[in-house]
Amino acid sequence: MRRIALTGSLLLALSTQLMAAPPIYQWLDAAGQPHYGAQPPQGVQSTLVKAGSAKPKPAPTAAPAVANPTTAEDPQAAIDARVKQDVAKQQAEQQKRCESLRTNLAQLQNNPRISVEDKGQVRRLGEDERQAKIAQTQKAIQEECH
Repeated sequence: MRRIALTGSLLLALSTQLMAAPPIYQWLDAAGQPHYGAQPPQGVQSTLVKAGSAKPKPAPTAAPAVANPTTAEDPQAAIDARVKQDVAKQQAEQQKRCESLRTNLAQLQNNPRISVEDKGQVRRLGEDERQAKIAQTQKAIQEECH
C-alpha cells in the first residue's frame, strides 16, 4: 500500500510539471526583429519574458547570434530551405547515376569480353549486343547527364 501512495504522489508531481506552461523567451534576429518562443535558437542572447510554473531552462548564449530564416514568423523560408535540400539531394543522386552510366560505358567500350547473368546463367555478350548496350548507355548519358 505504501508503494502505491509513493507512486501516486510521484505521478501527481510529474503531471503538474507536464501541464505547466513553458517559459517564454524573447530574442532579436540579425535584422533586429524580435522573436518569441519557448526555446530560443542556440547561441542567441535571449531574455526570459514569462516564466512558466515549471523551472525555466537557461537560455544558451555560447555562439554568436545568427539569423534563423526558418522561424515560425517566416514559413516561406522554411519551405524554401526544405526545397533546396530536396533539390540538392536529387542533384547528388543524378550525379551518382551519371557516374555509374559513364563507368558502364567505359567498361562496354574497353572490354570486348563482357559477361552478364541471364536467368541464373552467366554468359558473354555478343558483339551486336555489346554495341546495342553502348548505344543505349550513350543515349541515357545524353538525356540525363548535362
